[in-house]
Amino acid sequence: MASAMPLEAMLDRAEALCARRGAQLTELRRQVLRLVLETEQPVGAYALLDRLRALRAGAAPPTVYRALDFLREQGLIHKVERLNAYVGCIEAAQHPADCDCGAEHDHPHQFLICRRCGATAEISDPAVAAALGAAAARAGFSLDRATVEAEGLCARCGVAG
Repeated sequence: MASAMPLEAMLDRAEALCARRGAQLTELRRQVLRLVLETEQPVGAYALLDRLRALRAGAAPPTVYRALDFLREQGLIHKVERLNAYVGCIEAAQHPADCDCGAEHDHPHQFLICRRCGATAEISDPAVAAALGAAAARAGFSLDRATVEAEGLCARCGVAG
């Protein structure tokens, strides 16, 4: 996840955000969040497990999945369904440290996925969410939330191709 904020500061901010919400960013959850944030591309649960085992020999799949579920509930990461992988949330990194919005904080997010190299960029465009909501309403559907995943070529692959 690209961010100007240093990794430790992002982790500290995540911990403070969880604490204000009455949740605890345990050492294990912090380690999993660190592993997700350190990864330039979306990362799968089993790749995270392999990396986590270097830090915790007894780590097992449920360990990682529980941590990922917690991090998603807290809005610190997103799951890119098409890739079955996880990315750090750009909004969480920029979220005000003193926000008291609670665990339900969510924002519209869309993913741009390069079909050649797999690079994934998160964007947060409220206009896309509004258009989708309006289209759903015209179809008689009440939309709670949506994640848009669009596939194409990133700038690097588009120039190289």
